[in-house]
Amino acid sequence: MIINKLDSIEFRLKELHDFTWLKKYGTAFWVVDETGSGCICIGMENGDKKYFCKIAGVNTIEAEVSPQESIDILKEAVHLYYDLRHPNLVKIIEEYDYKQFYVVVFEWMDGECLFDHWNFEKYQKDTNIKSPKEKFKELPVSKKLRAIEILFSFLQNVNEKGYVAVDFYDGSIMYDFSTNKTTICDIDFFKKAPVINDKGAEWFGTKRLKAPEEYIKGSAIDEQTNIFTLGALIFEIFVSFSYEEINQRYCNNQFIPCSLSNWQLNEESYRVATKAVSLNKNERYLTFTEFFKDWREANRSIIY
Repeated sequence: MIINKLDSIEFRLKELHDFTWLKKYGTAFWVVDETGSGCICIGMENGDKKYFCKIAGVNTIEAEVSPQESIDILKEAVHLYYDLRHPNLVKIIEEYDYKQFYVVVFEWMDGECLFDHWNFEKYQKDTNIKSPKEKFKELPVSKKLRAIEILFSFLQNVNEKGYVAVDFYDGSIMYDFSTNKTTICDIDFFKKAPVINDKGAEWFGTKRLKAPEEYIKGSAIDEQTNIFTLGALIFEIFVSFSYEEINQRYCNNQFIPCSLSNWQLNEESYRVATKAVSLNKNERYLTFTEFFKDWREANRSIIY
């Protein structure tokens, strides 16, 4: 591990690199270096403008791929941000090769990632600091329902444009607690349909939210898979699962919804969410349109 520095920001990589070329975007003020993607993410500020710079090929300390693979993956992902444009999806400003790197510059979006794993150690050391996930769970129900409507809208857009949301989870979502704006920030592994699971149990995604077909080689990954994912995310938002319950998902390769007694909303909405995460595809909703219709109807008494 080698400490790299840009302005007052320090970050850890496996190698020493010169990042002063980023100063054309201003001054570095933020960084995330603990990524499995092999990319480093640096926030740059120039007056009232801020930029989110994602740089592949830097060999991060937790990289799960080689520097060249990280470049290939990011290059392959760029078109997704153009094809899947949405009011709540981060916007690309530019992308280019620079020396041995590949750089994508996004508009900076204020907010906090709902699964900021790079800060977990900080929360463990100081239990007085609340994670974004904890703060989000404590929001009024009406605000969380509005955020879920954004997820419905975005995933319906993905489906209508012929794509499948792969590796979509709470780490793909940012929430600005000052403006209550929800932003989708990471869609790098989304794929054009049809999509077949060619990796078996190693298919992309966290075991906290994966559908059964995401463990089975040769299975179709489709709109109903994404319905399961959103249903599982809804449970994450309206339930406080214990460490033991979450650990069971990793041990058994299976998402298990909570009991009705632990559900924050009404029984009707519980039935809707439970149908979405049915282990049998034939018992799930067929479309997001049908899922959203029933979800809204179940929560009709809550003022949005």
